[in-house]
Amino acid sequence: MDDLTAALSSYIAGTILKNPKRVIRPDEPLISSGLIDSFHLVDLGLFVEERFGVRLDDSELNAQTFDTLAQLAALIQQRRS
Repeated sequence: MDDLTAALSSYIAGTILKNPKRVIRPDEPLISSGLIDSFHLVDLGLFVEERFGVRLDDSELNAQTFDTLAQLAALIQQRRS
């Protein structure tokens, strides 16, 4: 797990799931599995914007854009370059 994925996993486990010891795999479905609901999706989007300095459009906050940590990390890296 790279630093970006680890930071995302840590935030989701600790802040959203309130279970800091929970390890989220890079390929584990977040939205389609129900792990993250729509309210927490907004929180995650705000965290990504603040922590990584990238802009996410509200229309991107869905399972098609980032249902896994790997998809979200790829989106962040794409926006950073």
